[in-house]
Amino acid sequence: MFFGRIKSLNAILATAEKKSLKRTLGPFQLTLLGIGAVIGTGIFVLTSEAAQKAGPGMMISFVIAGFVCAVAALCYSELASMVPVAGSAYTYTYAVMGEILAWMVGWALILEYAVGASAVAVGWSGYFVGLMHSSLGIEVPLWLSVGPSQGGLINVPAILITALVTGLLIIGTTESARVNAILVSIKVAALTLFCALTLPMMKGANFHPFIPNGWGTVGVVGAASSIFFAYVGFDAVSTAAEETRNPQRNVPIGLIGSLLICTIFYLLVAAGAIGAMGAQPVRGLLGQILSPGTPELAQRCADIVSGGAIQPLVCSREALAHVLRTVGYVQIGNLIGVAAFLALPSVVLMMMYGQTRIFFVMARDGLLPAKLASVHPRWRTPHVVTAFTGIVVMFMSAFLPVGKLADYSNSGTLFAFAMVAISVLALRRSDPSRRRPFRTPAVYVVAPLAIVGCLILYAKLPLVAILVLPAWGAIGLIVYFAYGRSHSNVGRGIIDVEVDSPPIHGVDL
Repeated sequence: MFFGRIKSLNAILATAEKKSLKRTLGPFQLTLLGIGAVIGTGIFVLTSEAAQKAGPGMMISFVIAGFVCAVAALCYSELASMVPVAGSAYTYTYAVMGEILAWMVGWALILEYAVGASAVAVGWSGYFVGLMHSSLGIEVPLWLSVGPSQGGLINVPAILITALVTGLLIIGTTESARVNAILVSIKVAALTLFCALTLPMMKGANFHPFIPNGWGTVGVVGAASSIFFAYVGFDAVSTAAEETRNPQRNVPIGLIGSLLICTIFYLLVAAGAIGAMGAQPVRGLLGQILSPGTPELAQRCADIVSGGAIQPLVCSREALAHVLRTVGYVQIGNLIGVAAFLALPSVVLMMMYGQTRIFFVMARDGLLPAKLASVHPRWRTPHVVTAFTGIVVMFMSAFLPVGKLADYSNSGTLFAFAMVAISVLALRRSDPSRRRPFRTPAVYVVAPLAIVGCLILYAKLPLVAILVLPAWGAIGLIVYFAYGRSHSNVGRGIIDVEVDSPPIHGVDL
Protein backbone atom coordinates (compact mmCIF):
# COMPACT_ATOMS: atom_id res chain seq x y z
CA MET A 1 0.00 0.00 0.00
CA PHE A 2 1.07 3.55 -0.76
CA PHE A 3 0.75 4.57 2.90
CA GLY A 4 1.46 1.11 4.29
CA ARG A 5 5.02 1.56 5.50
CA ILE A 6 4.54 2.16 9.20
CA LYS A 7 7.39 1.88 11.68
CA SER A 8 5.79 0.50 14.81
CA LEU A 9 6.21 2.18 18.18
CA ASN A 10 8.06 -0.88 19.42
CA ALA A 11 10.48 -0.72 16.49
CA ILE A 12 11.07 3.01 17.03
CA LEU A 13 11.82 2.48 20.72
CA ALA A 14 14.10 -0.47 19.92
CA THR A 15 16.02 1.57 17.34
CA ALA A 16 16.46 4.44 19.80
CA GLU A 17 17.78 2.05 22.45
CA LYS A 18 20.36 0.66 20.00
CA LYS A 19 21.66 4.13 19.09
CA SER A 20 20.44 6.41 21.79
CA LEU A 21 21.52 9.67 23.37
CA LYS A 22 22.41 10.15 27.01
CA ARG A 23 19.44 10.96 29.28
CA THR A 24 20.42 13.92 31.48
CA LEU A 25 17.53 16.44 31.43
CA GLY A 26 14.94 16.95 34.16
CA PRO A 27 11.63 18.89 34.14
CA PHE A 28 13.17 22.23 35.17
CA GLN A 29 15.88 21.99 32.53
CA LEU A 30 13.31 21.01 29.90
CA THR A 31 11.10 23.96 30.77
CA LEU A 32 14.12 26.28 30.53
CA LEU A 33 15.01 24.63 27.25
CA GLY A 34 11.52 25.35 25.93
CA ILE A 35 11.59 28.96 27.14
CA GLY A 36 15.07 29.41 25.70
CA ALA A 37 13.96 28.11 22.30
CA VAL A 38 10.70 30.11 22.27
CA ILE A 39 11.65 33.57 23.55
CA GLY A 40 13.58 35.13 20.73
CA THR A 41 12.92 36.99 17.50
CA GLY A 42 9.17 36.50 17.82
CA ILE A 43 8.74 38.83 20.78
CA PHE A 44 11.88 40.96 20.48
CA VAL A 45 11.35 41.78 16.78
CA LEU A 46 8.05 40.55 15.34
CA THR A 47 6.06 42.76 17.71
CA SER A 48 6.44 45.49 15.08
CA GLU A 49 5.36 43.16 12.26
CA ALA A 50 2.23 42.21 14.22
CA ALA A 51 1.47 45.85 15.00
CA GLN A 52 1.58 46.78 11.31
CA LYS A 53 -1.07 44.14 10.60
CA ALA A 54 -3.28 44.31 13.68
CA GLY A 55 -2.39 47.45 15.61
CA PRO A 56 -3.33 47.11 19.31
CA GLY A 57 -5.41 44.10 18.28
CA MET A 58 -2.16 42.13 18.16
CA MET A 59 -2.94 41.21 21.78
CA ILE A 60 -5.80 39.10 20.42
CA SER A 61 -3.34 37.74 17.85
CA PHE A 62 -1.07 36.52 20.64
CA VAL A 63 -4.03 34.80 22.31
CA ILE A 64 -5.12 33.10 19.06
CA ALA A 65 -1.62 31.86 18.24
CA GLY A 66 -1.04 30.78 21.84
CA PHE A 67 -4.32 28.84 21.92
CA VAL A 68 -3.46 26.91 18.74
CA CYS A 69 -0.04 26.10 20.19
CA ALA A 70 -1.61 25.04 23.49
CA VAL A 71 -3.95 22.47 21.97
CA ALA A 72 -1.10 21.26 19.75
CA ALA A 73 1.13 20.98 22.83
CA LEU A 74 -1.41 18.73 24.54
CA CYS A 75 -1.28 16.42 21.51
CA TYR A 76 2.52 16.57 21.48
CA SER A 77 2.59 15.65 25.15
CA GLU A 78 0.66 12.40 24.67
CA LEU A 79 2.87 11.22 21.82
CA ALA A 80 6.10 12.40 23.43
CA SER A 81 5.28 10.48 26.61
CA MET A 82 4.62 7.33 24.56
CA VAL A 83 7.57 7.70 22.16
CA PRO A 84 10.34 9.45 24.13
CA VAL A 85 12.90 9.52 21.30
CA ALA A 86 14.42 12.13 19.01
CA GLY A 87 12.62 13.15 15.84
CA SER A 88 9.59 15.04 17.16
CA ALA A 89 6.61 15.18 14.76
CA TYR A 90 8.49 13.17 12.12
CA THR A 91 8.86 10.17 14.44
CA TYR A 92 5.27 10.34 15.67
CA THR A 93 3.89 10.45 12.14
CA TYR A 94 6.08 7.52 11.10
CA ALA A 95 4.58 5.42 13.88
CA VAL A 96 0.96 6.20 13.01
CA MET A 97 0.45 7.60 9.51
CA GLY A 98 3.19 5.85 7.56
CA GLU A 99 6.50 6.57 5.90
CA ILE A 100 5.53 8.93 3.12
CA LEU A 101 3.60 11.28 5.41
CA ALA A 102 6.43 11.05 7.96
CA TRP A 103 8.83 12.07 5.21
CA MET A 104 6.62 15.05 4.34
CA VAL A 105 6.54 16.12 7.99
CA GLY A 106 10.32 15.75 8.32
CA TRP A 107 10.73 17.73 5.11
CA ALA A 108 8.36 20.43 6.40
CA LEU A 109 10.34 20.64 9.65
CA ILE A 110 13.21 21.98 7.56
CA LEU A 111 11.03 25.05 7.08
CA GLU A 112 10.53 25.26 10.84
CA TYR A 113 14.13 24.86 11.92
CA ALA A 114 16.36 26.03 9.05
CA VAL A 115 14.14 28.88 7.87
CA GLY A 116 13.30 29.72 11.47
CA ALA A 117 17.01 30.02 12.26
CA SER A 118 17.32 32.43 9.34
CA ALA A 119 14.53 34.59 10.74
CA VAL A 120 16.18 34.74 14.16
CA ALA A 121 19.52 35.65 12.56
CA VAL A 122 17.86 38.57 10.74
CA GLY A 123 16.20 39.63 13.99
CA TRP A 124 19.55 39.57 15.77
CA SER A 125 21.00 41.70 12.98
CA GLY A 126 18.47 44.46 13.70
CA TYR A 127 19.48 44.60 17.36
CA PHE A 128 23.16 44.49 16.43
CA VAL A 129 22.80 47.49 14.12
CA GLY A 130 20.79 49.40 16.74
CA LEU A 131 23.33 48.60 19.43
CA MET A 132 26.22 49.79 17.26
CA HIS A 133 24.42 53.09 16.71
CA SER A 134 23.17 53.75 20.25
CA SER A 135 26.20 52.55 22.21
CA LEU A 136 29.20 53.13 19.94
CA GLY A 137 27.92 55.72 17.48
CA ILE A 138 28.74 53.42 14.56
CA GLU A 139 26.35 53.52 11.62
CA VAL A 140 26.16 50.23 9.75
CA PRO A 141 25.25 51.11 6.14
CA LEU A 142 21.74 50.11 5.07
CA TRP A 143 23.03 48.21 2.07
CA LEU A 144 25.06 45.96 4.39
CA SER A 145 22.38 45.37 7.01
CA VAL A 146 19.13 44.49 5.18
CA GLY A 147 18.08 42.57 2.10
CA PRO A 148 16.93 44.01 -1.25
CA SER A 149 13.22 44.15 -0.35
CA GLN A 150 14.00 46.66 2.40
CA GLY A 151 16.25 48.89 0.32
CA GLY A 152 19.56 47.18 1.05
CA LEU A 153 21.76 44.67 -0.74
CA ILE A 154 22.86 42.00 1.74
CA ASN A 155 22.50 41.40 5.48
CA VAL A 156 26.10 40.89 6.55
CA PRO A 157 25.52 40.74 10.36
CA ALA A 158 23.00 37.91 9.83
CA ILE A 159 25.53 36.01 7.72
CA LEU A 160 28.24 36.44 10.33
CA ILE A 161 26.17 35.22 13.29
CA THR A 162 24.99 32.20 11.29
CA ALA A 163 28.56 31.37 10.32
CA LEU A 164 29.66 31.65 13.95
CA VAL A 165 26.87 29.35 15.18
CA THR A 166 27.57 26.86 12.41
CA GLY A 167 31.23 26.78 13.37
CA LEU A 168 30.38 26.24 17.04
CA LEU A 169 28.08 23.34 16.18
CA ILE A 170 30.69 21.73 13.94
CA ILE A 171 33.59 21.88 16.37
CA GLY A 172 31.36 20.61 19.16
CA THR A 173 31.33 23.55 21.54
CA THR A 174 28.80 22.58 24.19
CA GLU A 175 25.79 24.58 25.23
CA SER A 176 25.37 23.11 28.67
CA ALA A 177 22.16 23.27 30.66
CA ARG A 178 23.86 25.84 32.93
CA VAL A 179 24.72 28.16 30.02
CA ASN A 180 21.22 27.76 28.62
CA ALA A 181 19.77 28.66 32.03
CA ILE A 182 21.91 31.83 32.11
CA LEU A 183 20.73 32.87 28.66
CA VAL A 184 17.11 32.18 29.55
CA SER A 185 17.56 34.26 32.71
CA ILE A 186 18.88 37.17 30.64
CA LYS A 187 15.87 37.07 28.31
CA VAL A 188 13.33 36.69 31.11
CA ALA A 189 14.96 39.49 33.11
CA ALA A 190 14.91 41.76 30.05
CA LEU A 191 11.20 41.12 29.41
CA THR A 192 10.37 41.53 33.11
CA LEU A 193 12.17 44.87 33.21
CA PHE A 194 10.38 45.98 30.04
CA CYS A 195 6.99 45.16 31.58
CA ALA A 196 7.85 46.82 34.90
CA LEU A 197 8.72 50.10 33.13
CA THR A 198 6.04 50.23 30.44
CA LEU A 199 2.90 48.85 32.11
CA PRO A 200 2.64 51.79 34.57
CA MET A 201 2.90 54.19 31.60
CA MET A 202 -0.04 52.75 29.67
CA LYS A 203 -2.47 55.24 28.14
CA GLY A 204 -5.95 54.15 27.16
CA ALA A 205 -5.87 56.33 24.04
CA ASN A 206 -3.06 54.21 22.61
CA PHE A 207 -5.44 51.25 22.36
CA HIS A 208 -7.86 53.05 20.02
CA PRO A 209 -8.75 52.05 17.39
CA PHE A 210 -8.15 48.56 18.74
CA ILE A 211 -8.58 46.68 15.45
CA PRO A 212 -7.69 49.20 12.71
CA ASN A 213 -7.30 46.68 9.86
CA GLY A 214 -10.07 44.19 10.62
CA TRP A 215 -9.72 40.45 11.04
CA GLY A 216 -8.36 39.32 7.68
CA THR A 217 -4.96 38.45 6.23
CA VAL A 218 -3.68 41.96 6.97
CA GLY A 219 -5.52 42.11 10.28
CA VAL A 220 -5.84 40.29 13.59
CA VAL A 221 -5.90 36.71 12.29
CA GLY A 222 -3.18 37.49 9.75
CA ALA A 223 -1.07 38.90 12.55
CA ALA A 224 -1.73 35.71 14.55
CA SER A 225 -0.39 33.72 11.59
CA SER A 226 2.81 35.76 11.68
CA ILE A 227 3.13 36.03 15.47
CA PHE A 228 2.71 32.24 15.61
CA PHE A 229 6.47 32.27 15.01
CA ALA A 230 6.87 33.73 18.50
CA TYR A 231 5.78 30.36 19.91
CA VAL A 232 7.73 28.12 17.53
CA GLY A 233 10.39 26.27 19.44
CA PHE A 234 8.38 24.75 22.28
CA ASP A 235 8.41 21.50 20.30
CA ALA A 236 12.20 21.47 20.71
CA VAL A 237 11.34 19.98 24.10
CA SER A 238 9.94 16.91 22.36
CA THR A 239 13.02 16.76 20.12
CA ALA A 240 15.07 16.39 23.32
CA ALA A 241 12.90 13.53 24.62
CA GLU A 242 15.64 10.99 23.94
CA GLU A 243 17.94 12.95 26.25
CA THR A 244 15.42 13.29 29.11
CA ARG A 245 15.17 11.46 32.41
CA ASN A 246 11.70 9.99 33.01
CA PRO A 247 10.43 11.47 29.71
CA GLN A 248 6.90 10.16 30.21
CA ARG A 249 6.48 12.66 33.05
CA ASN A 250 9.01 15.39 32.29
CA VAL A 251 8.39 16.04 28.59
CA PRO A 252 4.72 17.07 29.06
CA ILE A 253 5.79 19.32 31.96
CA GLY A 254 8.43 20.98 29.78
CA LEU A 255 6.10 21.41 26.80
CA ILE A 256 3.11 22.86 28.62
CA GLY A 257 5.10 24.74 31.27
CA SER A 258 7.31 26.61 28.80
CA LEU A 259 4.32 27.49 26.59
CA LEU A 260 2.29 28.82 29.54
CA ILE A 261 5.13 30.99 30.86
CA CYS A 262 5.87 32.42 27.41
CA THR A 263 2.22 33.22 26.68
CA ILE A 264 1.90 35.25 29.90
CA PHE A 265 5.08 37.16 29.10
CA TYR A 266 3.96 37.89 25.56
CA LEU A 267 0.63 39.36 26.59
CA LEU A 268 2.26 41.58 29.22
CA VAL A 269 4.97 42.74 26.81
CA ALA A 270 2.43 43.49 24.06
CA ALA A 271 0.27 45.47 26.52
CA GLY A 272 3.29 47.44 27.70
CA ALA A 273 4.49 48.27 24.19
CA ILE A 274 1.04 49.33 22.98
CA GLY A 275 0.10 51.26 26.12
CA ALA A 276 3.37 53.17 26.47
CA MET A 277 4.05 54.12 22.84
CA GLY A 278 1.14 53.13 20.67
CA ALA A 279 1.17 50.58 17.88
CA GLN A 280 -1.02 51.89 15.09
CA PRO A 281 -0.17 50.69 11.57
CA VAL A 282 1.59 53.04 9.18
CA ARG A 283 -0.49 53.72 6.08
CA GLY A 284 0.40 54.98 2.63
CA LEU A 285 -0.12 58.57 1.52
CA LEU A 286 -3.54 57.62 0.19
CA GLY A 287 -4.51 55.81 3.39
CA GLN A 288 -3.90 52.35 1.96
CA ILE A 289 -2.76 49.42 4.11
CA LEU A 290 0.94 48.63 3.69
CA SER A 291 2.13 45.06 4.23
CA PRO A 292 5.13 44.40 6.52
CA GLY A 293 8.48 43.78 4.84
CA THR A 294 7.61 45.64 1.63
CA PRO A 295 9.65 48.42 -0.03
CA GLU A 296 6.58 50.69 0.21
CA LEU A 297 6.48 50.41 4.00
CA ALA A 298 10.24 50.87 4.26
CA GLN A 299 10.04 54.07 2.18
CA ARG A 300 7.09 55.41 4.14
CA CYS A 301 8.92 54.80 7.42
CA ALA A 302 12.00 56.60 6.04
CA ASP A 303 9.85 59.58 5.01
CA ILE A 304 8.29 59.80 8.49
CA VAL A 305 11.67 59.83 10.23
CA SER A 306 13.22 62.29 7.75
CA GLY A 307 10.29 64.61 8.40
CA GLY A 308 11.35 64.88 12.04
CA ALA A 309 8.68 62.66 13.56
CA ILE A 310 9.38 59.89 16.06
CA GLN A 311 9.88 56.55 14.40
CA PRO A 312 6.66 54.50 14.80
CA LEU A 313 6.89 51.15 16.54
CA VAL A 314 5.99 49.30 13.34
CA CYS A 315 9.05 50.74 11.60
CA SER A 316 11.59 49.56 14.17
CA ARG A 317 13.82 46.51 13.66
CA GLU A 318 14.45 46.37 17.44
CA ALA A 319 10.93 46.91 18.74
CA LEU A 320 11.26 46.60 22.52
CA ALA A 321 14.46 48.60 22.81
CA HIS A 322 12.92 51.28 20.60
CA VAL A 323 9.86 51.57 22.86
CA LEU A 324 11.97 52.19 25.97
CA ARG A 325 14.21 54.71 24.23
CA THR A 326 11.16 56.59 22.95
CA VAL A 327 9.49 56.87 26.37
CA GLY A 328 12.68 58.17 28.00
CA TYR A 329 14.52 55.08 29.19
CA VAL A 330 17.36 55.37 26.69
CA GLN A 331 20.04 53.50 28.62
CA ILE A 332 17.66 50.76 29.72
CA GLY A 333 16.50 50.46 26.11
CA ASN A 334 20.14 49.95 25.20
CA LEU A 335 20.34 47.25 27.87
CA ILE A 336 17.34 45.49 26.31
CA GLY A 337 19.21 45.65 23.02
CA VAL A 338 22.25 44.10 24.69
CA ALA A 339 20.08 41.34 26.16
CA ALA A 340 18.67 40.52 22.73
CA PHE A 341 22.15 40.76 21.24
CA LEU A 342 23.45 38.20 23.75
CA ALA A 343 20.46 35.87 23.85
CA LEU A 344 19.16 35.59 20.28
CA PRO A 345 22.19 33.64 18.97
CA SER A 346 21.25 30.85 21.40
CA VAL A 347 17.92 30.54 19.56
CA VAL A 348 19.75 30.32 16.21
CA LEU A 349 21.87 27.59 17.76
CA MET A 350 18.84 25.72 19.13
CA MET A 351 17.02 25.77 15.81
CA MET A 352 20.05 24.63 13.85
CA TYR A 353 20.64 21.96 16.49
CA GLY A 354 17.04 20.80 16.07
CA GLN A 355 17.55 20.61 12.32
CA THR A 356 20.59 18.36 12.68
CA ARG A 357 18.61 16.10 15.05
CA ILE A 358 15.80 15.74 12.49
CA PHE A 359 18.28 14.93 9.74
CA PHE A 360 20.05 12.52 12.08
CA VAL A 361 16.89 10.52 12.73
CA MET A 362 15.83 10.54 9.07
CA ALA A 363 19.26 9.26 8.07
CA ARG A 364 19.07 6.67 10.88
CA ASP A 365 15.88 5.42 9.20
CA GLY A 366 17.61 5.25 5.81
CA LEU A 367 15.48 8.01 4.22
CA LEU A 368 18.52 10.26 3.79
CA PRO A 369 22.08 9.25 2.85
CA ALA A 370 24.07 8.05 5.85
CA LYS A 371 26.79 10.49 4.77
CA LEU A 372 24.60 13.40 5.83
CA ALA A 373 24.69 12.12 9.42
CA SER A 374 28.34 11.10 9.30
CA VAL A 375 30.32 11.95 12.42
CA HIS A 376 33.54 13.96 12.30
CA PRO A 377 36.47 11.78 13.40
CA ARG A 378 37.85 14.44 15.74
CA TRP A 379 34.91 16.56 16.88
CA ARG A 380 32.33 13.72 16.86
CA THR A 381 29.64 15.99 15.37
CA PRO A 382 27.46 15.55 12.24
CA HIS A 383 29.62 18.07 10.42
CA VAL A 384 28.37 17.50 6.86
CA VAL A 385 24.71 18.18 7.53
CA THR A 386 25.58 21.01 9.95
CA ALA A 387 27.69 22.76 7.30
CA PHE A 388 24.98 22.28 4.67
CA THR A 389 22.31 23.65 7.03
CA GLY A 390 24.55 26.61 7.86
CA ILE A 391 25.03 27.51 4.20
CA VAL A 392 21.29 27.40 3.54
CA VAL A 393 20.54 29.53 6.61
CA MET A 394 23.21 32.06 5.65
CA PHE A 395 21.81 32.44 2.13
CA MET A 396 18.23 33.01 3.29
CA SER A 397 19.15 35.40 6.10
CA ALA A 398 21.33 37.44 3.73
CA PHE A 399 18.52 38.47 1.40
CA LEU A 400 15.09 38.00 3.00
CA PRO A 401 13.35 40.15 5.68
CA VAL A 402 12.47 38.67 9.04
CA GLY A 403 8.71 38.75 8.51
CA LYS A 404 8.78 36.77 5.26
CA LEU A 405 11.17 34.21 6.76
CA ALA A 406 8.90 33.82 9.78
CA ASP A 407 5.87 33.28 7.53
CA TYR A 408 7.72 30.63 5.49
CA SER A 409 8.76 28.90 8.70
CA ASN A 410 5.20 29.03 10.01
CA SER A 411 3.82 27.21 6.97
CA GLY A 412 5.98 24.15 7.67
CA THR A 413 5.38 24.26 11.42
CA LEU A 414 1.59 24.47 11.06
CA PHE A 415 1.64 21.40 8.81
CA ALA A 416 3.72 19.45 11.34
CA PHE A 417 1.47 20.47 14.24
CA ALA A 418 -1.66 19.40 12.35
CA MET A 419 -0.09 16.02 11.57
CA VAL A 420 0.70 15.48 15.26
CA ALA A 421 -2.94 16.13 16.15
CA ILE A 422 -4.11 13.72 13.43
CA SER A 423 -1.63 11.11 14.69
CA VAL A 424 -3.03 11.32 18.23
CA LEU A 425 -6.55 10.68 16.96
CA ALA A 426 -5.46 7.86 14.67
CA LEU A 427 -3.44 6.13 17.40
CA ARG A 428 -6.35 6.34 19.87
CA ARG A 429 -8.40 4.29 17.39
CA SER A 430 -5.70 1.90 16.10
CA ASP A 431 -4.03 1.12 19.45
CA PRO A 432 -6.39 2.13 22.26
CA SER A 433 -4.92 -0.28 24.83
CA ARG A 434 -1.32 1.02 24.67
CA ARG A 435 -0.13 2.66 27.87
CA ARG A 436 -0.30 6.45 27.70
CA PRO A 437 1.60 8.08 30.62
CA PHE A 438 0.04 11.39 29.56
CA ARG A 439 -3.40 11.44 27.95
CA THR A 440 -4.58 14.46 26.01
CA PRO A 441 -7.73 15.63 27.85
CA ALA A 442 -10.93 15.66 25.76
CA VAL A 443 -8.87 14.45 22.82
CA TYR A 444 -11.81 14.38 20.40
CA VAL A 445 -12.26 18.10 21.05
CA VAL A 446 -8.65 19.21 21.57
CA ALA A 447 -7.11 17.47 18.55
CA PRO A 448 -9.73 18.73 16.04
CA LEU A 449 -9.31 22.23 17.48
CA ALA A 450 -5.55 21.96 16.85
CA ILE A 451 -6.14 20.78 13.27
CA VAL A 452 -8.71 23.48 12.46
CA GLY A 453 -6.62 26.17 14.16
CA CYS A 454 -3.55 25.23 12.12
CA LEU A 455 -5.60 25.29 8.89
CA ILE A 456 -7.05 28.74 9.67
CA LEU A 457 -3.66 30.25 10.52
CA TYR A 458 -2.15 28.68 7.40
CA ALA A 459 -4.93 30.12 5.23
CA LYS A 460 -4.26 33.61 6.63
CA LEU A 461 -0.55 33.58 5.79
CA PRO A 462 0.55 35.73 2.83
CA LEU A 463 -0.01 34.01 -0.52
CA VAL A 464 3.70 33.41 -1.14
CA ALA A 465 4.07 31.74 2.27
CA ILE A 466 1.02 29.56 1.54
CA LEU A 467 2.55 28.46 -1.77
CA VAL A 468 5.93 27.74 -0.18
CA LEU A 469 4.62 24.63 1.59
CA PRO A 470 3.24 22.76 -1.47
CA ALA A 471 6.20 23.81 -3.59
CA TRP A 472 8.64 22.66 -0.93
CA GLY A 473 6.58 19.49 -0.47
CA ALA A 474 6.76 18.73 -4.21
CA ILE A 475 10.54 18.98 -4.07
CA GLY A 476 10.47 16.68 -1.04
CA LEU A 477 8.41 14.06 -2.88
CA ILE A 478 10.91 14.07 -5.74
CA VAL A 479 13.74 13.46 -3.27
CA TYR A 480 11.74 10.74 -1.50
CA PHE A 481 10.94 8.75 -4.63
CA ALA A 482 14.41 9.31 -6.08
CA TYR A 483 16.22 8.12 -2.96
CA GLY A 484 14.33 7.66 0.31
CA ARG A 485 11.74 5.08 -0.72
CA SER A 486 14.29 2.61 -2.09
CA HIS A 487 16.78 3.08 0.76
CA SER A 488 14.27 3.08 3.64
CA ASN A 489 15.17 0.66 6.45
CA VAL A 490 11.50 -0.19 6.90
CA GLY A 491 11.10 -0.83 3.18
CA ARG A 492 14.09 -3.17 3.24
CA GLY A 493 12.87 -4.95 6.38
CA ILE A 494 15.51 -3.42 8.68
CA ILE A 495 14.11 -2.09 11.94
CA ASP A 496 17.30 -1.68 14.00
CA VAL A 497 20.64 0.01 13.52
CA GLU A 498 24.06 -1.39 14.33
CA VAL A 499 24.85 -1.47 18.03
CA ASP A 500 28.32 -0.06 17.51
CA SER A 501 27.21 2.99 15.52
CA PRO A 502 29.23 6.04 16.66
CA PRO A 503 27.33 8.46 18.92
CA ILE A 504 26.72 12.07 18.06
CA HIS A 505 28.21 14.65 20.36
CA GLY A 506 28.27 18.40 19.99
CA VAL A 507 25.63 20.47 21.72
CA ASP A 508 25.06 19.03 25.19
CA LEU A 509 21.57 20.05 26.16
